[in-house]
Amino acid sequence: MKILFKALVGSQAYGCSLPTSDDDFKFVYSEDLDKCLGFGYRPQIELSKDDMGFEVKRFFELLTAANPTALELLYSPEDCFLFKTQEFDRVLSIKDKFLTKKCKDSFGGYAAQQIRKAKGLDKKMNWEKDRVEKRDPIDFCYMIIDGKTFPFKKWLDDRYYKESEVGLVGLNKVPNCYAVYLGKGYRGVFGKNSDFLLTSSVPIGKVSHGVLSYNIDHYKKHVKEWRSYQEWLANRNTARFVDCANHDQKIDGKNLLHCRRLLDMAAEIPEKGLIVRRPNREYLLQIRRGEVNLDDIITKAEEDILKLDDIYNKSDLPDDVSPEDFNSTILQIKCNYF
Repeated sequence: MKILFKALVGSQAYGCSLPTSDDDFKFVYSEDLDKCLGFGYRPQIELSKDDMGFEVKRFFELLTAANPTALELLYSPEDCFLFKTQEFDRVLSIKDKFLTKKCKDSFGGYAAQQIRKAKGLDKKMNWEKDRVEKRDPIDFCYMIIDGKTFPFKKWLDDRYYKESEVGLVGLNKVPNCYAVYLGKGYRGVFGKNSDFLLTSSVPIGKVSHGVLSYNIDHYKKHVKEWRSYQEWLANRNTARFVDCANHDQKIDGKNLLHCRRLLDMAAEIPEKGLIVRRPNREYLLQIRRGEVNLDDIITKAEEDILKLDDIYNKSDLPDDVSPEDFNSTILQIKCNYF
């Protein structure tokens, strides 16, 4: 394997980095011919979450599809180059051929995706208290009395009974429903560190106080979400979380920063080419920090997505590129001749 090109990407390349920003890298490599022709071919390599590369053939496939990530890498600002080989200089010399009308859908599509992510109602940073605090199985138990339901724990407290003073008897053919008896000598509700209800032997003639329903499916869903939230807490981008918490608009400003950036790039490509380093850095950072109304940013972005049709219909960009046009370049890189 030979690395042809490596660059600093992401916020550093866009000019929107913060002191807390990570350094992200991407590279392009040429796989050995024996692996390309036989087994072991690797179209992509991820060295870490911040460092990944594309095999040159895969990289060209992404470029011909107008993939924004690949195109931005190809148009990296000069100060972001870590190194580049003679072979990659050849690729850079033909980079403008990859700018086609397909950029409208690729950049515009990515921008629309950022809007959906920004407004995502299921973002963990916006989860309500009852989803992020650990709850016990008994919190998912309800008493059914006269056609009404009541939280079982509160129902029990209101009667000054302890959980250990509850006897449960399963109802035949009714899953997760139990007749409830109160008094001394019963097994209680749940075993220690268990999410399964206990049942008790009840003397004949005892009168039930009602029926308990245990929504075990909701409890299992809660546990799954709680564990997922704990994992997110351990791995979250703290600075991003703080930004969202500070502006409290329930919208992720970083997603909208990228939405605005992608739309601006898309509109510029027909006339100016692809400009990765953004001239409106301060405005983009204001969006990220929520110092502007983020709903207004979304409205303007949705309007600008519709305008891309007119911009690209009037442009002189080619509709597409033919992969065959670049076969010779790939072969030259593989065979190391120019």
